[in-house]
Amino acid sequence: MTDKLAGKARSQALASITGWKKVRGRDAIQKSFRFADFNEAWGFMARVALAAEKADHHPEWSNVYNKVEIVLSTHDAGGLSEKDVALARVIDSVA
Repeated sequence: MTDKLAGKARSQALASITGWKKVRGRDAIQKSFRFADFNEAWGFMARVALAAEKADHHPEWSNVYNKVEIVLSTHDAGGLSEKDVALARVIDSVA
């Protein structure tokens, strides 16, 4: 089981990722991405899906045309974990 981030470790982890915001009412983070068109958004999602599968950690997400919304939280930890921060870094590198 993965441990939930807390205290200084949590603060440092969140400071290491840019543009990710806390989700109101949940122990989760979210970020919105916009692309030139649907094809570019879908390509981004495909690359993220491959990385997420490799990490065995999957995002909550939605897509409308050129916009992709992603929420990260580790369900078995009951909130934000290092897995979420690591996946956020990968997602940012893919974007």
